[in-house]
Amino acid sequence: MMDCSICSAVPFILRPPRNTICAACYESARSIVAFINKLENDKGFDKSNNSIVSPANSSKGFSNALKWVKEMKEIEEELNEKLSFLGGFAAAFRDQIHTDIEVKPGHNGPSLFAHRALLAARSEIFKNMLDSDGCKAAPSNTITLPELNHEELDSLLEFLYSGSLPADKVEKHVYSLSLAADKYEIPFLQKFCEQRMLGSLSSSSALDVLEISDACSSQTVKETALNYIVKNMEDIVFSTRYESFALKNPHLCVQITRASFMDAKNRKNGV
Repeated sequence: MMDCSICSAVPFILRPPRNTICAACYESARSIVAFINKLENDKGFDKSNNSIVSPANSSKGFSNALKWVKEMKEIEEELNEKLSFLGGFAAAFRDQIHTDIEVKPGHNGPSLFAHRALLAARSEIFKNMLDSDGCKAAPSNTITLPELNHEELDSLLEFLYSGSLPADKVEKHVYSLSLAADKYEIPFLQKFCEQRMLGSLSSSSALDVLEISDACSSQTVKETALNYIVKNMEDIVFSTRYESFALKNPHLCVQITRASFMDAKNRKNGV
C-alpha cells in the first residue's frame, strides 16, 4: 500500500511527489469540496455572475480543497514539532535538571526547585524578586509565594514551564492560579484561567467566579458571572454557599441586587 500524500507519517519533505490519498482523506476532501460548492452555488448557479458551475470549476474546487488539507496537515506537523521541542522546559523541571532557585510555598509546605531564568522570563514580578540589589545584596537563592500551598505552587510552576495543565489540576486550582496570575502579572495564565472559569460556569461555581474576577479586576468575567447569577437567582441566592459569600462579600451582594432589579426592569419594559 502506498503512503497517503496527506496523512503519511513520513516527513513532508521526504514524501514522493504523487497525488495518492487514502480513503479517509479522500472523503474529507469531498466534504470540503461540497462545503465550498455550497458557498459558491445557489441551486447550480454561481452567485457572482449567475453562470452555471461547470465540471472544470468543480475539479478546481477539489484541487484547492486538497491543497488546503495538505497545508493544514503541514502546519499541524510543524506545531507538533515546536511543542515537542519546547517540552524540554517541562522535562527540565520534572527531572530537576540544573535547577538554581528554591521556591517556597506558604503553610510551611515543602519547597520546589526551579530555574531563575525561566521564572524571570515569565513574570516581571519574579524578575524583580530575583534581581540583586546592586552592590547592597547578592541575588537571593530562595523566593516564597505565601498565598500558595505546595500543590498550587507545583501547578503554577508546571504551567510556567509547559503552558498548560491537566484538567484535574485546572479544576482543583483554577481560582488560586487566577489570583497568582493577577498578583505576579502572568497574562497568559490569567487568560487561561478566565477561559476555564467561563467554560465551566454553573450555579455551583458562579459565586466563586464572581468573587475571583472581582479580586483580579477581570471585568468581562465578572460581568458574565453576574449576569449568570441574575438569570439563576433562585438556585444561587437560596443556596447555603450564598450565606458565607454574603458575609465575606457584601459589596458584591449589593451589585447582585442592583443587577437583578435592572434585569427585572428591562424585562418589564421589553428591553
